[in-house]
Amino acid sequence: MPREVTGFSNTTVKRLRALRDKKARRAEGMFLAEGLRIMAEARDSGFLPEIIAFADEGAKHPLAAPIIAATEAAGGDAIHTSDDILTKMSGKDNAPLLIGAYRQPPTTLDRIDRRASDVWIVAQALRDPGNIGTILRTGDAVGAGGLILIDDCADPFSVEGVRASMGAIFTQAIAAAPWAEFLAWLRAGDGQLVGTSLTASDDYLAARYAKPCFLLIGNEQQGLPADYEADCDLLVKIPMAGRADSLNAAVAAAVMAFQVRASWR
Repeated sequence: MPREVTGFSNTTVKRLRALRDKKARRAEGMFLAEGLRIMAEARDSGFLPEIIAFADEGAKHPLAAPIIAATEAAGGDAIHTSDDILTKMSGKDNAPLLIGAYRQPPTTLDRIDRRASDVWIVAQALRDPGNIGTILRTGDAVGAGGLILIDDCADPFSVEGVRASMGAIFTQAIAAAPWAEFLAWLRAGDGQLVGTSLTASDDYLAARYAKPCFLLIGNEQQGLPADYEADCDLLVKIPMAGRADSLNAAVAAAVMAFQVRASWR
C-alpha cells in the first residue's frame, strides 16, 4: 500500500526535491521524471521508478494507477501526498499527476552498440539541457540509437533535459566522453563521422552518408572546434536563405538526422 506523506519536512519529499540539483543527482545516482506521458513512456520502455509520488488525481487516473501499481509490485516506494507537496517537489506552478525518481544508467561508451542503429547523434559542449532533451526526442523520432555527449555538456538527466526529451531519455542510449576517447572508440569500428560547419563546401542535401552515420553537432555559440572538424570524414553545411547564419543546435540535429534517413530511401 502507498504510504501517506503530509509534511513538507518529510525525508523523502526533501530527497525528491533535491534531485533537481546536479550534485544531489550525482550523489544519489538518480534523476527525476515528471508527468504521466513521460512516465508512461518509461514504463513501456521497461523502466520503473524507485520512488513514485502522486496525489488524489493521480491515484484515480486510469493510466496513472497501473504505473503506481507496477512500481509497488517491483518493490518501489509509493507515496500518496498532496498537490501542494507535489508542486514543491516538481518546482512547477501546477502539480504533475506523477513524479518518479529513476536510477540513472551508466554513460560509458562501452554501453553503446553501434550495430543497434544506422544513425547516432553526437553533441559537443552543448550548454542548454533543453537542447539536449530535444535532440533525444529527435533521435527517438528518427530511429537513432542514442546520443553521445562530448566534452563538457549540460546534464541530460536534469529536470529540464528530461522534460524536453518527452520520454526519449528512456528510449535512447546516452554516453558521455572526452573527444579523444570518443574518437579512439569510433575509429576502432565502423562509422562515418559527419560534422556540420558553416565553412563546409558540401551541401547537406547532396552529400553521401554511410552506415552507421555519426552526426556531430557543435556548441550553440562556437560550433565545432577546427581540429574536431578536421577529424570528421565529411563536413556539410545547411545553407541559410535569410539573415540568420546558422540554426539552433537541436534544430540542426533534426534537419540532419532526417536528411540522412531520407538519403537512404
